[in-house]
Amino acid sequence: MKLPAHAFTHGGKFHADDVFSAALLRIIRPDIQIQRGFHVPENFEGIVFDIGDGMFDHHAIGSPVRSNGNPYAAFGLLWQVFGPELVGKKGAEWLDERFVQNLDLNDCTGAENALADAIGSFNPVWDSQESKDDCFFRAVNFAQTILENRLEEVRAVQRAEEMVVKALPNVRDGILVLPQYAPWKTLLPADNNILFVVYPSQRGGYAAQGVNDRQTKKLRVPFPQQWAGMPEQELAEISGIDDLIFCHASRFLITSKSKSGALQACRAAIAAWNEEQT
Repeated sequence: MKLPAHAFTHGGKFHADDVFSAALLRIIRPDIQIQRGFHVPENFEGIVFDIGDGMFDHHAIGSPVRSNGNPYAAFGLLWQVFGPELVGKKGAEWLDERFVQNLDLNDCTGAENALADAIGSFNPVWDSQESKDDCFFRAVNFAQTILENRLEEVRAVQRAEEMVVKALPNVRDGILVLPQYAPWKTLLPADNNILFVVYPSQRGGYAAQGVNDRQTKKLRVPFPQQWAGMPEQELAEISGIDDLIFCHASRFLITSKSKSGALQACRAAIAAWNEEQT
C-alpha cells in the first residue's frame, strides 16, 4: 500500500495507540503531514486512523480481532499492512507478538502497560495552556525513537538467523561454531541435535554455551561438575585444558583463551557425560 502525503487522526487527549500509529507513518514516510481534529474533513485525501470508522479505526462494532483473540487497535491495523514492508512477514509477526499487541490490548481493554502510561504522561495537565497538538508531536518523537529501536531489534534477529543458518551445515560432534556472538538461542531448528554453541566472547577469547532441551528445559550436556565455579588456575589443572579460564557454577557456560580450547572443553564435556550415562 502506497502511503499518501497526508494523514488525519483524532484531536484532544492522545494515547499510545494514535501516537505509535503516527510514529509508524513517519518512519515509513518522513514527510507525511499529520493533522488532528474531531471530524474528518470532507473529501480528505490521505490516510485516516483511529477515527472515522475506516480501515484503520477500531471503534466500530465488529472491529477485527487476531486469531488469538487479542483485538486490533489502530496501531495494530496499520502494522498489519505496513509492518511486513519494513521487516518482512515473519519479522512483522514477531514484533506484533512482542510489542504491538500489548499496546493494542491497552487501548482496547485498559490492560496495564508501562509504555502506554509513559506516552500518556505527554498529555498536558488539565489547567495547562500548552497546545495539545504540540504535546502530541513531542510524544510521537519519543515513540518514533522507541519504534525505530524495536525495528532494528527485529533486523538484528534476522541477521543473526542468517548467520546461524549459514553455520549449521558445519556442525561437528554436536558443536555449532559461530563467527561472532549473536542471540542464537531461539534461532536453532526445532529438530536440532546441537549440544554446544561456540562463539567469540565479547570479553575476549571464546565462549561455549550448552544448549537446553526444548521439552525438559534442561541442559542436554552440562560441563563437568568438578569444573563448576573453580578458579582459573585450578580449572586448567583439573580439566587438562590450559586455555580454559572459567566455568559457570551452573555448568552451562565456559570461557577459554582460544577457539581450540573452547572446542576441547565441549568435547571433554560430551565424553564425560556419555561415560556418566553408561
